[in-house]
Formats: sequence, structure tokens, C-alpha cells
Amino acid sequence: MNVMSRRPLFHQKRRSNLYRVFVLVLFILVGAWFTNQVNKGAITHPFLPTPTPTRTVRSFALEGEASFAVGKLEDAITAYQEAVRVDATNPEAWAKLARIQTYSSNLLTTDAQRQKRLQEALDSINQAIALAPDDSTVHAIRAFVLDWNASAVTTEDEKQSLLIQAEQAAVRALTLDPHNVLAQAFYAEILVDQQKWSQAEQVILQAVQRDPSLMDVHRVHAYVLESTGSYLQAIEAYKQAIRINPNLTFLYISVGVNYRRLAFESTVKSERDDLYETAMEYFAQAAKLNKQLEIKDPIPYIAIAKTYSQQGDFFAAALNIKKALEFDPANADIHGQLGIIYFKSRNYEGSIPALKCAVRGCTANESCQARFGSDCGANQIGVDVQAQALSPRTVVYYYTYGSVLAALSRPQQNYCPEAVVVLGQVRADFGGDPTIASIVDAGEQICFSVAQALAQTPTPYFTPTPLPTPRP
Repeated sequence: MNVMSRRPLFHQKRRSNLYRVFVLVLFILVGAWFTNQVNKGAITHPFLPTPTPTRTVRSFALEGEASFAVGKLEDAITAYQEAVRVDATNPEAWAKLARIQTYSSNLLTTDAQRQKRLQEALDSINQAIALAPDDSTVHAIRAFVLDWNASAVTTEDEKQSLLIQAEQAAVRALTLDPHNVLAQAFYAEILVDQQKWSQAEQVILQAVQRDPSLMDVHRVHAYVLESTGSYLQAIEAYKQAIRINPNLTFLYISVGVNYRRLAFESTVKSERDDLYETAMEYFAQAAKLNKQLEIKDPIPYIAIAKTYSQQGDFFAAALNIKKALEFDPANADIHGQLGIIYFKSRNYEGSIPALKCAVRGCTANESCQARFGSDCGANQIGVDVQAQALSPRTVVYYYTYGSVLAALSRPQQNYCPEAVVVLGQVRADFGGDPTIASIVDAGEQICFSVAQALAQTPTPYFTPTPLPTPRP
């Protein structure tokens, strides 16, 4: 009997499939190629984390706020610049960047530096306005930026134009939100700059009552008080701003300046000395804070130098202004202040190189002559210094430089050709100021006398006219 084999009920015998083998071989070859490329670095492993995680706008904004809070304004600017790079459509980031850029201009010493920074702030806030045209806070900050830009321009027409725009921005902010305290504060600051002191006082007092927790409010309150000569009250308002944000050096400088002003006006020697000492303490606090933050800021040392100069201690003043120059040796304004200190101490010859750096610019070796009184030595590094343009802030350097050159001129050593040119520039732009005009007249008269002496037989004992005294 034939018995049939049992039928496989649950599985069948595998048979070779040529196509399946081909596919498997292909997968093996692709896998080997992929592994080889990963090992070479040509392909990044798909499961590895990214080398640097992508940061969000909020992350950069928090870093910027933290940097501003500790007084590192440049770091704060960098953080917010990164924030708007990540998201250029964020109006809040643009506005906060503009506010910090504006405040940071307070830590710059030359007109060119301040104007550049304030223009950057204006560009930033205009970006914010384009993105959020109906945001009250954005308009408030724009008012602030425009107001500070007005203080940096050189012509009265430009200033008034910017102040009008600033006022319009502040009014727009308050129209959008009548309870915007920041807008009220900045509006009060604009009113002061428009010489509307009574109105400014009313506006800022409302802001202080509504929200006394804002540093900006107390800073502006102090500014309003300062503008009306209420220096003691201004000091208290600045101190309140410091209590809210204790790491902003410009607030300490402002307190010190008000104490110095009180000292200058005091007629009692013991009181005057105490006020000067207190002013120095606040300037020293600013310098100490910068040191802790590893910020190389010359402004506290400039403030200390001015205080010593005001007291008549020109040696200490020169030491501190030279310390400021160590931080910023290419700064023409600080060279100019060194020249003024030398002039006040009657070191007229020594004032010429420093004033030249401020007015005409100077070479690296000439900068050493200004700072050290000689050519650059082994450990003395000179730098080229770019001249500052004639402006309300720099005119004192110009007329002092021209006056010194004229007064030290004699037939045997004649500086008058340069003096006449410089004094002519001053007359052209500031001849309407009676005090400045009288200084220019005196210098030009000296050079006229020198020219007469040169036209005749030179007199060996020619003595120049005494130096005119520039305004402090």
C-alpha cells in the first residue's frame, strides 16, 4: 500500500529567491558605504545632537536684561543684537535694544562716538515702530531716543527739529496709553530740554506717584530737579534710581556731579571740602564698579580729574586724566582735557601737544609727547589720534589751543600762522558768544603784534601779551 507523505500544515520549506538575495546584498553594500562616509566625516551621524543648540529670542533677551542689570551695557547690546538677528520681526527686542543703546551713549566721551551710538539707537527704534506702529511703549522709547539725539547734534535747527519729533512721539505714546508711566517720564525729560520746567515737574511727579519702581522715572525726576537748581533733591532722586539698579555707573557719576556743583557754589570752606570729598566717593564707587565688572571706562577718572582741577590740585587732576587715557589712548577728547589741566596749572608749553591732539589730531609719537612729555619710550605705546570737529563741546579746546599758540609766539619762534587759522575757525562758528569773541580778539591781537615786530627789526626781548583765560 502506498502511503503518501504528510503535508506540511504549518510551514513550508524555504526556497532560494534570487531577487531577495539581490536586495539583501544591495542593503549590505549601501550600509557599508554609509558607515564609511560617517567615519570619514562626510556625513554627520543622524542621531548625534546638534553641536550648538539654537537659542531663542527670549534666551537672548533674558541675557540682555541680565547684562543691563549688572551694568554691562555693551554685553546687553550684543545680546539684543543677537535677539533681533534671530527674529528681526520682534518689535519688543528692537525697542529694548534702542533704549540700552541710548543709555550707553552716556558712557562715551567724544561727540563722534555719541552721535554714532545714538544714530544706531534711532535706527533700532525705527525698526520697532515699523513693526508695531500702535505700541505705546515703542513710541515712548522713540521719544527718549529722539530727545537724546537732540542733545548730540551741532546746530540749533537740528536740535529743535528732533525735540519736536520727540514730543510728538511722547504724545502719541500717551494717546495710545494714557497710563504709560515710561512715556510720562520721557515726556518730562523732553519738556526740560524744551525749557518747559513747570510742565515737566507736573508730568514727572505724576509718573513717580503712579509707579516708583522704575529706574527711568527716578532718573528723569532727578534730571528735572537738577535743571531747576535743586541739587540736593536731585541727589536723592538719583540715589533712589541707584537703589533700584545699583550697577549703572552713570547714575553714580550724576550724583557726584551734583555734589561737585554744590561744592562749587558753597562759600564755607569746611562745607565745600566735605562736598568735594563726597563727590569723589561717588566717582570712586563708579570706578570700583567698573573694575569689578572688568569694564575699562575712562569716565569715572575724568570726573575725578575735573574735581581735583576745580579744587586747584592740578597734579592729581593730571594723574587721573592720564589714567583715563590708559583706557582709551586714542581719545581726542581726553587729550583735550589733559591740555586744559596743563593750561590751568600754567604749564603752557606742555598743554600744546595735548591740545593739538584734540584739535588737529596727532601721530603716535606726538601722543606720547602729550602724555609723557617726551617721545615714546620702551614701555610707552603711542597711538594715532583723530581730531575732533569744532562743536559746542570742543570749542574750549580750540580757543585754548589758539590762545596758547598766540601767547607763546615771538619773532624768533612764531606759532601765529597756526593760531590765526584756529582762532578764525572759532570766530566763524562761535563769534556770537561775547566771552569766546573776547578770547579770540586777544589772541588775534597778540599775533598782530608779532606780525608788526617781524615787519621791523626783531626785538630780542619781545614779551608776548599775557594769556587770556578761557572759560572753565
